[in-house]
Amino acid sequence: MKAIRVAAYGHPESLKLQEMEEPPVGDDEVLIDVASTSVNPVDWKIVTGMMKAFIPLPLPFTPGVDSAGTVVTLGRSVTGLAVGDEVFGFIGITGGYATHAVARADRLAVKPKNLSFLEAGGIPATALTAWQALHEHGNVRAGDRVLIHGAAGGVGSVAVQLARIAGAEVIATASGRNLEYVKSLGASTVIDYAVDDFERIASGIDIVLDLVGGDTQMRSWSVLRRGGALVSTVSLPDAKRGQDVGAIGRNFAARPDGGQLSVLASLYESGQLRAEIESVYPLVRANEALAKSMAGHVRGKVVIQTNS
Repeated sequence: MKAIRVAAYGHPESLKLQEMEEPPVGDDEVLIDVASTSVNPVDWKIVTGMMKAFIPLPLPFTPGVDSAGTVVTLGRSVTGLAVGDEVFGFIGITGGYATHAVARADRLAVKPKNLSFLEAGGIPATALTAWQALHEHGNVRAGDRVLIHGAAGGVGSVAVQLARIAGAEVIATASGRNLEYVKSLGASTVIDYAVDDFERIASGIDIVLDLVGGDTQMRSWSVLRRGGALVSTVSLPDAKRGQDVGAIGRNFAARPDGGQLSVLASLYESGQLRAEIESVYPLVRANEALAKSMAGHVRGKVVIQTNS
């Protein structure tokens, strides 16, 4: 098999494509012939060393949290999957940038039949992040007003759609070039963050989903209603500020969950959710894919085709 390897923390240029032995398959695991994976911000944060204090990894390692492909080997305790099944999943914190990957069976779901492997490879981590942010940490309900920052990105694109499906009114921030795109996902109001201050337009918000952090997060407290929630994937919101305005701040990291991913798969298969790919790179150019994501302003996902 071939895999991208990181021998030392640094820039994307440190990524090297190498031949490796196939990993062993545990009792509760499957081996996937990987067709695609995708770039998530956690990937380049790990590669550059930004996360090494929180996620210590033995070097060298293979980055990549997503995989989509075909099951080729089953662990002896695995049920519910068969060799030849087309699956996708948030497989863990590493291992996706490879032609074969091992994953626990309970982290996988059957790939939606109407999606290509390229589309499926960009879904798992971002869709699970959006689902858990809104349903577990935001407790979204029909009639809620939801403000989503960074709405055109991987997580934001799914979150806008999931909030709409839940019956919420969606207000979003995005760059000027993405306003129509985010509206097409279901946002009723899209604010160009470079032109307008969102707090002049948004008010009485039940849930803010913060995918940006920094000043954007701090300013978001002012638009929340009392009892509302500021949910961030970036950093822990200021608890004192939350007390002052009578709202709750939560920070979380998404977890793999095959059951939730199966629910999401059904939403993609029914057409209620759609996938957006900004660009596709072959595995040998994974460093360019990582650099593309690091540069920001990606619409949807950057996908890596591993079998090209």
